Amino acid sequence: MKRRLLAVACVSASLLTACGSLPGSGASRQTVTVWLMKDSASKEFLKHFTDDFEREHDKLRLDIRIQEWTGIGDKVQAALKRDDVDAPDVIEVGNTQVAQYVDGGGLSDLTLESMRDWGMNDWLPGLAEPGRFGTRQFGVPWYAANRVVIYRKDLFRAADIKQPPKTREQWLTDTERLNTGGNQGIYLAGQDWYTLSGFIWDEGGDLATESRSGSWEGTLATPAALRGMNFYRRLQALGDGPVGADEEHPPQSGVFARGKVAQIVAVPGLVQAIERANPDLKGKLGFFPVPGKTAEKPGAVFTGGSDLVVPENTDDRGAATAVVAALAGAKWQTELARTMNYVPNKTKLAGAVSGEPGVAAMAAGAAQGRATPTSPQWAAVEADNPIKACMTKILGGADPATEARKASDRITSVLSVDDE
Repeated sequence: MKRRLLAVACVSASLLTACGSLPGSGASRQTVTVWLMKDSASKEFLKHFTDDFEREHDKLRLDIRIQEWTGIGDKVQAALKRDDVDAPDVIEVGNTQVAQYVDGGGLSDLTLESMRDWGMNDWLPGLAEPGRFGTRQFGVPWYAANRVVIYRKDLFRAADIKQPPKTREQWLTDTERLNTGGNQGIYLAGQDWYTLSGFIWDEGGDLATESRSGSWEGTLATPAALRGMNFYRRLQALGDGPVGADEEHPPQSGVFARGKVAQIVAVPGLVQAIERANPDLKGKLGFFPVPGKTAEKPGAVFTGGSDLVVPENTDDRGAATAVVAALAGAKWQTELARTMNYVPNKTKLAGAVSGEPGVAAMAAGAAQGRATPTSPQWAAVEADNPIKACMTKILGGADPATEARKASDRITSVLSVDDE
């Protein structure tokens, strides 16, 4: 927070009110500058939050500035090194981006508040873990989103499938039944590595692991990871997804909208695009969590979403953390989830979205959510993703162990840049 003397800056009674001065008191408020990302929250939510926060914190004024995702990494890195009146006091960042900002320096350690006040043990692991560096918490979970299975209820009924599958083996059986009569049992692109990651995690594997010395190594060639890839191969074969492309090429919403696909793996919000493209599908679509190895719990899924961070260069840490506490607390988590159809940051708040079938399925999966490896160099892996190339080759008939080893070596090489 870069302190502004608003009473000096505003020279008329009307401007005093606009700048947040306490009505009738003449006292000035200090401004907390908050960077939030475009479309993370509606204008109505932000107004409601701002009015309520300023009522409860009568010495503070919120200045919420909306940012674009494009180019945000460099902009945040620059902001963490600034010390002027426009530097942000609270920043929303992608949950998988926290590691690179910690590595660059400039984030406040929020471990004490997280443990003492914010109930960090109840946070969704897919949001909390990427915000953690060693034993210290720098990112505070704000909201989550993850993939579910979107399915055609009418095609399930026609195949005499009375309820969605709860185990991976039943999922394969049902999908094989659906893969008939000109319909694809599932449309699963060959390079959908986020979905693959969940199957690998379910098997006890990972994409990369960190040693005690701090070095990173790709782990796609482990037996667990290969089992995850084998399940992906079996599922992907029950449709006509292209082996050499990801879920955006072509966009799977468009493929699904053509009416010849029984299932896709996607975030629930994709239904809006599907129904716009094919209004005849309205009322015919349902959701279920990605099935797990057993019926006791859903499968692991990649958790996307946002964390909140506080720069070290804020000049009022208490005020900045008050904003974080409010946005990440039960009251506004519930409101945000209902307004934006997000998953709240704690599993015990999932009831807030129980009335929305897609979000409820997403919340069930989020309890098993994970995130990509927390190496600061992971973004470089995704930039020229060896996992995608590995998947295409394996689905094309190449030896899985050989291709997985090549991809793992490439991941190790990219992540080792941080150690040199």
